[in-house]
Formats: sequence, structure tokens, C-alpha cells
Amino acid sequence: MANKNKSWAYVGLVAVAAIWGANFGVSRLVMETFDPILFAFLRFGLAVPLFFGLLYWKEGSIGVPVRVALQLAAIGFIGITVLEIAVMYSIKYTTLANASLLNVAPWPIFAALFAPLFTKESLTKRLAIGGFVAMAGVCFIIIGGEEGLDLSSDHMIGNVLAFGVSLFGALFNLACMPLMQKYSPLRVSAWFIAFGALFMLPLTCGSWGKVAWSSLGAGDYTAIAYNVLLCTVAAVFVWNAAMHQVGAARSNFFRYVVPATAVAAGYLFFDEQITLLQIGGATLMAMGLVWITSERSTSR
Repeated sequence: MANKNKSWAYVGLVAVAAIWGANFGVSRLVMETFDPILFAFLRFGLAVPLFFGLLYWKEGSIGVPVRVALQLAAIGFIGITVLEIAVMYSIKYTTLANASLLNVAPWPIFAALFAPLFTKESLTKRLAIGGFVAMAGVCFIIIGGEEGLDLSSDHMIGNVLAFGVSLFGALFNLACMPLMQKYSPLRVSAWFIAFGALFMLPLTCGSWGKVAWSSLGAGDYTAIAYNVLLCTVAAVFVWNAAMHQVGAARSNFFRYVVPATAVAAGYLFFDEQITLLQIGGATLMAMGLVWITSERSTSR
């Protein structure tokens, strides 16, 4: 079984994926109030001072060499600015089911395949089997919904964008791994979040005046706080720390918890029905993840 000192990492990965999954419901509630790019900027931009404050409190400094800052700028641009926008437009140009499946399902596969280029990780037999079982489960969760899967040419642009999110998202995760061998996950996270928010800021021009700021209610502020404190500060820190501990390939399979939690959020917030196929898929996904965690990581 996994070492006890890695148990916290697996618990953290599940918790973070659940937080991100529930955010589909939380964010959908405020999308009529905020432009999607503006809301994404608020999520990451408001998190920046919290990240750096926490970094200074824990480590006594916040700086990185110029060469590393340039690397983190590229990582932030791809991993935060480009990916967040691509996710939004993939949802716009295809169905939610298509976007969910293509955004999530291939991501861990790409991470496992490309991991040897960035780390000492390898794709083991147990990881491959567990990943395949978990991926099958998440496919059942998404296909079992009301929308089903529609791969017609009408949704080609959105489907390509969603698939691209999986590819570049996996590379984004892996690109952080070498830096986290030299710097703490908190320092790496703080800087790429800061650069990602900075590059996103010009894209919000024209959106600020469309928000009736004086009319925002408790629900709006709660959604912002949830996105900043839980989905960004806590989640990114825990995810990167856990990924550093057990490896990027193994960690990314836990992204499959996201659509399962999103389905649960839809049931709780919007009274969306959960089908037997989705319940079976969630069970299959859980079995695959348990199988993966029972193997000792060889990444370090």
C-alpha cells in the first residue's frame, strides 16, 4: 500500500478535485453577473497577494532569479491565461458533455505519456490499468448525463479546443515539476499565478463597467471567495505539493474526481438528475484510483 507519508497527498488530491468539481455549480450561479474572463481574472488576481503573503510568512522571501521568472511567466501564460480562456470557449462552441469529456479524460493520459520528458517517472503497468479503469468510469459519468456525447462537425471547433486543453494542461503541470525540485510548490505557484493574472488583465477591458457592483449580493461575494480562497489559493498549493510528492502522472488521474463532483453539484444546486450509468461510472472511477494509490510512487 502507499506509504503513510504519502496518504495526505492522495487525500489532498481528492479534496482539491472535489473543490474544483463543485465550482462548476458555484460559478454557473454567477455567470449572469460577471463576464467569464473577468470572473477568471478576479479568481486569480485576488489570489496573488494572498499567495505572496503566505510565501513571505512561510519562507521569509518571495523572489526568484530572472531566468526562473521568465520560465514561470511562460508557464503562467500557458497554464492560466491561455488555458482558462480555452476552457471557456470550448464550452461556448461545443456541448458541456463534450467539453467535460475532452477537457478531462485525455489530460492524465498525456501527463503519463510525457512525464518521462520532464521527470524520472515512468508509466507502470498498475498505473496504466488503474488509469484506464478510472477513465472508463469518468466517460460513463459524462456520457450518462442528459446531454450525452455529440461528436458531430457542428461542434468541431469546441471539441478541438477542449482536446487542446487536455494536451497543454498536462504539459503545464509537467513543466512545473523540474522547478519544484529547486523551489517550493508555494513559490512556483505564487509566481505563475501572478504572471497568468497579469497577462489576463488586458482582456478584461470593457467588462468592468458591465457589472452592477453596488448590487452584488451575498451569493456573488461567496462565489468569489470560494474561487479565490478554496479553488485557487488552497487548491493550487495543495495540488502542486501533492503532485511534487507522488508524481505528476499519478496525481493527474485524480482529475477524474472533478466531473463526478460536478454531477453531484448539479444535483444539489440545479436539481439535475443522476443516472444509474453515472453512479456505475463513479464506482468504476473510484476503483481505478484506489488501484493507482496502492502502488508505491517511483518518481523520487
